[in-house]
Amino acid sequence: MPKSISIQLESLNLISGPAVKRIFDQKYKDLLKVDIKTCSGFMKEMWSRYLARRTKNPGLNGYVFEGLLAVLFYRLGISPIFLQAKMGFIPNVEFDFVAYSKEIGPIVLSAKTSLRERYKQADLEGMMMRQVHRRAKSYLLTLDEEEARNVNNKIREGKVLGLDRVYVASEPEFDDLIEELKSYTLIEPAAQPLVQSSRVIRPS
Repeated sequence: MPKSISIQLESLNLISGPAVKRIFDQKYKDLLKVDIKTCSGFMKEMWSRYLARRTKNPGLNGYVFEGLLAVLFYRLGISPIFLQAKMGFIPNVEFDFVAYSKEIGPIVLSAKTSLRERYKQADLEGMMMRQVHRRAKSYLLTLDEEEARNVNNKIREGKVLGLDRVYVASEPEFDDLIEELKSYTLIEPAAQPLVQSSRVIRPS
């Protein structure tokens, strides 16, 4: 009997938690096989599936969003990427995704389905990262188009200093970010414990 999709994804460190596993079993049985024509199109379609007949548990939104991003990175071979990662010399911060590149060091990807005031957390985390890694990049991924425009305006005006840009994962701009990530040489940092995480997306 073939393994359920949630068991496969959990074994790859892409999702975790019983409630999230149930959602992926219900809505994403083909997640490792469905054709990815564009990354933004993939995210848009998968998020639409989640919203259809969704059970009332908004607390799961972020976990599902992170899981879909993790699957996308895995399928595209963008790895290694550390999930819920802690960085050496940056206390009390757990980053959603951290990739470490030969070229510029850490690349932080914060995932929030909606922003409002929550972008400030990612901004603060980005500033803390740059205190240690001056060349680090910090991006915020969301599904909130209006607030993404607002925060990007704040970045251009110099009112947000810790973020390089906000990307809407269901819009074509997200494809540009994916191409940028593909252009870096991602590695597991030699200095341990520079990045600490119990979950790492690694090449298959």
